[in-house]
Amino acid sequence: PPPPPKLAKEERSSALSLHKLSAQWRGVLREVKEKELREDIAVLSQAFARVLDCKDSVIKSLVTDVEEAEAQHARALGSHLQNIERLLQLQRCRLACLQEGFDAQLKALEAEFETERKAILEQHEEEIRYLQDVVLALEQNYAQDDHEATLNFQSARDDIKSKSLQEKQYSRLQQSGKMEALWEQFHAAMQSYAEATEHQKTAFEGLKQKDEKSSREIEMQAKKLQKLQDLVAATKARLAAQLRDNEERNWRAREEKEAVLRQLQELKNKMNQARAEAHDNLARLTAQSNAALKALAQVVEKAERVLRLAEMCRRLETEVEKVLPFYPSSLAEGELFDADRVLKEEPAEPLAQALQDYVGLERFWQRFNKARLEEQALARERAAASHQNQRLRGLLQQYLEGLSVSPEVLSKPNPLLAIEHKSRVPRFPPRPRPQL
Repeated sequence: PPPPPKLAKEERSSALSLHKLSAQWRGVLREVKEKELREDIAVLSQAFARVLDCKDSVIKSLVTDVEEAEAQHARALGSHLQNIERLLQLQRCRLACLQEGFDAQLKALEAEFETERKAILEQHEEEIRYLQDVVLALEQNYAQDDHEATLNFQSARDDIKSKSLQEKQYSRLQQSGKMEALWEQFHAAMQSYAEATEHQKTAFEGLKQKDEKSSREIEMQAKKLQKLQDLVAATKARLAAQLRDNEERNWRAREEKEAVLRQLQELKNKMNQARAEAHDNLARLTAQSNAALKALAQVVEKAERVLRLAEMCRRLETEVEKVLPFYPSSLAEGELFDADRVLKEEPAEPLAQALQDYVGLERFWQRFNKARLEEQALARERAAASHQNQRLRGLLQQYLEGLSVSPEVLSKPNPLLAIEHKSRVPRFPPRPRPQL
């Protein structure tokens, strides 16, 4: 059944009152929100003005520092260029002195080489003349010895021939006489053969002994001939030995000549090597001097950069850092004592031994750690400030959207009626629609 007219009227009036109340409440919240946003904007504008003034002062101080740094850089660059010019002048003087010394040593070596060369050539010529004289004397001695040996050999051969002929004739005459005597004895024996056989035997024995004696004499003569032949062979052997000795002496003389030539060639090669080594040493010295100049320039540049960075860091230090550059230790007295005792102990591990060499950098690492901690703290503060800035921007955007009227704004919840996205207007449960 349809609702009664009075109840429908009450519902319409309650809905109208609710709309009026929402509109009035919206106006009140809008005014409050506008007032808060105006105050926030004033505070932000003042903070922005202060920050802008600080930034301007910082920029002015930085400009002043930059100008001072440029002036210092110009002065340092001028002094550095003057120092480099002086170093280059010193290096040029040093190179000139080294070049003069090298030229003097080279001239001395050349003079010494020429002197030694002349002496060696003169000695070589003298040795050649001496060897030629020796060869000539050896040839003359050999010819004379050969002639004498030939004459001696011929005379000995003639003597041996004459002696052998005489002995042969003598032995022939003697043997012929003996043969005649034997023949006579043989005839006598033949005649007396019949007389006495015993007498024949005795004669036969005597003849036999004489025959043996003759054979022994013949053997002795043959031995004498053999000795003469051996003497001739020994003479020939001595001549051959003298020839070999002469040839060996000539070969030794040629070997000595070749050795002298090789020694001269080695001396020439050594002189060339010494000259090449001197040239290489001069080139290496020049390259090393140039490398040293470049390394010194890099070291000076690095030192200047370190000094500039130190000066800039010194300007950026606070009063507290200037008075107390190192933060106090957070360890207790007992812990500090234990730490000192551990540091004084001899490390056993290689890494600990390597770290022992860097104990002198403890102050540097303290300041470095302090700077890193401050950097992390500033990064966190910056992140918090950025987050707060984003939140304020969001609130300002909501406020601007609340002031403007557009379909998109009307489709969204009214920001003036919401605090942290929670509406303060009481919500009533929806009424069920009547079923037809």
